[in-house]
Amino acid sequence: MKDPKTIPSMKELREQIDWLDRQIVEHLAYRLTLIDRAIDLKPEEDMPARIEERVEDVVAKVKAHAAQCNGDVELFEQLYRIMIEASIQREERVLGTGDFE
Repeated sequence: MKDPKTIPSMKELREQIDWLDRQIVEHLAYRLTLIDRAIDLKPEEDMPARIEERVEDVVAKVKAHAAQCNGDVELFEQLYRIMIEASIQREERVLGTGDFE
């Protein structure tokens, strides 16, 4: 990744943002494959889709890492809570344990 202060133009800045967005999407797509594997494993281990302790553990780790990176901790918490909730709903749909009316 380039230091943003060294990017000389909006064109190059946008190229860097587009490159980074592609990287983020690839990582999020991989994360979804991990969620899909959890869907396979949770019934075998008698685990529900929603495990609040795990949700809070993930959020706490994200917030701590965001703080280390001088990121917007509140923004990252919001983003991860949305992503986690969507992942849980995905699990519940497949496992047939959610209320989807």
